Amino acid sequence: MIYDKMSNLKLYKGMNKNLDTAIDFIVSHDLNELPVGKTVVDQDNVFINVMETSAAPVEERQYEFHKNYMDIQMDLAGTERVDTGDSANAKYINYNEEADVGNAEAADLGSCLIGTENFIICMAGEPHKPNIAVSDDMFLKKAVCKVHI
Repeated sequence: MIYDKMSNLKLYKGMNKNLDTAIDFIVSHDLNELPVGKTVVDQDNVFINVMETSAAPVEERQYEFHKNYMDIQMDLAGTERVDTGDSANAKYINYNEEADVGNAEAADLGSCLIGTENFIICMAGEPHKPNIAVSDDMFLKKAVCKVHI
């Protein structure tokens, strides 16, 4: 996992060609202007899903994981907490290959507040629990950039 300020996103270039493409797009576009739904950046290598959703209490959230994509999760409106899980001892279940998502049972490692100032990159295989409510206002508009590994 990488957790940092949006202003530092460019520091993470050079780790993966598709991640570089994603970072270049994110820093050169206003993500608030993207439509709700999928925006293709580079075929199946990089795309962004913009969604309007509701956060939920931590008890209602589950760890998820992906095998083929890493996520760059960013809040466009609202603030969520994302919990991170121990991938070394995780139990991976219910994987849907077509959607590249499954659930995981994992020990908690930490929590990150996203909001409009921060981002988290969840590498493929890393359990993460997004959309956790941090206030009574549970509305979230977020962008999740999917980066093929």
